[in-house]
Amino acid sequence: MKHFSIIAFVLILMLGACTPNTIIPAYVYESNPNYSYGYAEFFGSYYAAYGNKNHVLSLTFLSDSLKINNIGQLEGIGQYLFLEDVFVDSTVTILPTGTYTIDNSGAPFTVAPGKNDTVDNAVFPIGATIYYYEPNPTKSTQKLITQGSFTLNRSGLNYQIIFNFITDDKKELKGSYDATLSYIDESIITNASGIRRKIKQ
Repeated sequence: MKHFSIIAFVLILMLGACTPNTIIPAYVYESNPNYSYGYAEFFGSYYAAYGNKNHVLSLTFLSDSLKINNIGQLEGIGQYLFLEDVFVDSTVTILPTGTYTIDNSGAPFTVAPGKNDTVDNAVFPIGATIYYYEPNPTKSTQKLITQGSFTLNRSGLNYQIIFNFITDDKKELKGSYDATLSYIDESIITNASGIRRKIKQ
């Protein structure tokens, strides 16, 4: 009887060894967020000293339970889309209807692509970026947006925006926004040698 138990135990071990390793699927991030809150910051001719007199805005969109607390920090989970340099013609101060393309030319209807910049050995993202705040904080991450476009339509005070981007890891990032869009005028207090106001991470 004891001999039989040992044989059975060995057989179980052998069968276990023959079982293929379990493949853990890759973590999947939201690829089509529905943003519920957004605002624009207007910086005027921010790059005029560098030869570009087009007006510049930045756009911020938040999804799910993400919100900004009273000290300018993000709370909750969801996606934070930040489009840092959105260029429009120097004759306008709000976003005109049209399609805006990820492009580093600085021309109207373009958005600066995301990239990592280095200043004094410190690396930080600039341009178009998506931040993921996940229920598991170890999975929270950021991705640079390097290609694509968004289409903006406006009906009164309501904006309808459809995003169609590609991130630096070659993933599609779509998304939508359908709500009012507040504007904050930063053109008086900010210049190209200053530091732009950003949401604290």
